[in-house]
Amino acid sequence: MGRCKRAATIGTCATASGLCHCANMDILDAPPPPDSLIAEYAQRDGYYTDCFEAEINTAVTLEQLICAFYTQPLFRAERFVLRVLARSPSTDADVRALAAGSQAEFAVWTVAARRPTEILMKDRSGRTLSWLQTDGQQLRFGSVVVPVKGRRGELTLGPVFHSLLSAHKFYSRALLVGAVRRVEKV
Repeated sequence: MGRCKRAATIGTCATASGLCHCANMDILDAPPPPDSLIAEYAQRDGYYTDCFEAEINTAVTLEQLICAFYTQPLFRAERFVLRVLARSPSTDADVRALAAGSQAEFAVWTVAARRPTEILMKDRSGRTLSWLQTDGQQLRFGSVVVPVKGRRGELTLGPVFHSLLSAHKFYSRALLVGAVRRVEKV
């Protein structure tokens, strides 16, 4: 199989781990929209914020995006890991309740903020936030990593985060591709 033409495109590609087998789809690395729930974090010193987006041919509601994102096969694998290692089980019924707004907790996350077109969830540690947004045909997924004070009092994300950043970006794009594929099946 061929290689992706550029880092921001997940195409028909195969990796050594076999994680990415996707039809051509542009996943763009973009700044968070200025009025979004994660925009304020992008302005804070020391914080890491990313935003990946994909455009599709049909309008999608936030409820549909949440269901597609958290029930896709790749995220089901993450849910399994969280169930085993973090002792945080979650079900598709939990996803549907989160999507409907009738449940504020899901696996290791709690809803930090929600608007009709976006949701921001904070993990138990308070160090990471996960964000989904739909603007009709534009779907976005982003993350925030909260820094901690280093030994000298400076804000730092830490060496583990920096060593995993490339993997995080690849995984984030793959998650968005999986969500797009699911909403396009509906």
